[in-house]
Amino acid sequence: MLSRPSMPAVANPVPSAPQWDIFCAVVDNFGDIGVCWRLARQLAGEHGLRVRLWVDDLDAFRPLCPAADPATPRQELAGVEVRQWPRSFPEVAPGDVVVEAFGCRIPESFVTAMARRETRPAWINLEYLSAEDWVAECHALPSPHPRLPLKKHFFFPGFAENTGGLLRERDLAARRLAFTNDPRAQDVFWQDLGFPPPAPDALSVSLFAYETPAICDLLRVWSEAESPVCCAVPVSRALPPVEAFCGQTLQAGETIRRGALELRILPFVEQARYDALLWACDLNFVRGEDSFVRAQWAARPLVWHIYVQEEAAHLVKLDAFLDRYCAALPDTVGKTLRTFWHAWNAGHLDAEQWQALAAALPALRAHAAAWEAQQAAQEDLASALVRFCRSLV
Repeated sequence: MLSRPSMPAVANPVPSAPQWDIFCAVVDNFGDIGVCWRLARQLAGEHGLRVRLWVDDLDAFRPLCPAADPATPRQELAGVEVRQWPRSFPEVAPGDVVVEAFGCRIPESFVTAMARRETRPAWINLEYLSAEDWVAECHALPSPHPRLPLKKHFFFPGFAENTGGLLRERDLAARRLAFTNDPRAQDVFWQDLGFPPPAPDALSVSLFAYETPAICDLLRVWSEAESPVCCAVPVSRALPPVEAFCGQTLQAGETIRRGALELRILPFVEQARYDALLWACDLNFVRGEDSFVRAQWAARPLVWHIYVQEEAAHLVKLDAFLDRYCAALPDTVGKTLRTFWHAWNAGHLDAEQWQALAAALPALRAHAAAWEAQQAAQEDLASALVRFCRSLV
């Protein structure tokens, strides 16, 4: 049996503690549920709350939590009551706080039950993460229900002090430092995944992305590079382009070598081991929101594959983050990072763009550590959410 990286201790919620309901509609396999599962565990484990997590797709939830049983509509996992969100919603007494994650529409019968409570629940619409300036202006704004005596508040995660902050467990930095300062722990991590530790002279990279032709471009550049690259690819939507590059079907546990490139196909790793993978690598390619935030807490250089939106709205969000992230970088390094990120998201990369990024990695690593410390100085999202909801009582 594989060992697992340690997780924060889970405190048993106090029976009289406030009850929270979190609703999650799985939109893109793992992004939305990844955030909600982290939030639910942190609210229960660090704040002693009773948390009920409603999920409409327990099959998508299981890879993040292998202990979950998709056939069980009600189960206790890591101090959280996980419930199937069925189309025909049961009669359930709403909790003291109701979190509507990412604009999912909670059942009308549940909203009506919220309005019938003597003490109305705090109703939160937890929004997607964005670095755009307007986020601070809209954070915590109320929206009265058109018919019922209820008021919904919009809660925005963010990178500035006047937003909701980012998800971060209290002991996350300590766990990361313990791992990165322990070569033996890193060796055991790779061995548990079924691979030897990467060669000391290889650049270790994790690749978690959406489907894009840029993956083939990058793998080809790495295979023809002068310096070795060890690329770990968890089984995900990035696998088909990797298979196209290799010209064969791939499975977890396989190693493929092409020139200077060593490709390692990893199983889908649950959240605790994914953090360790980010810590173990020199550069991390991430996607969406959850892995994007975890890569920042890893204090390592990163490349973000943002979720595509209509009318290229995602590129506005990409640039908004780059404006913040690159503000303290030397102009040449910031330009290099911008060029690479835009090429990656456009779906086409060349050797010159990679070479420029590789040369900037030492500066980017120092900057990643400084950025992590800057963000960690702010209140974490779960704590900010708890504090805000208490202010509504």
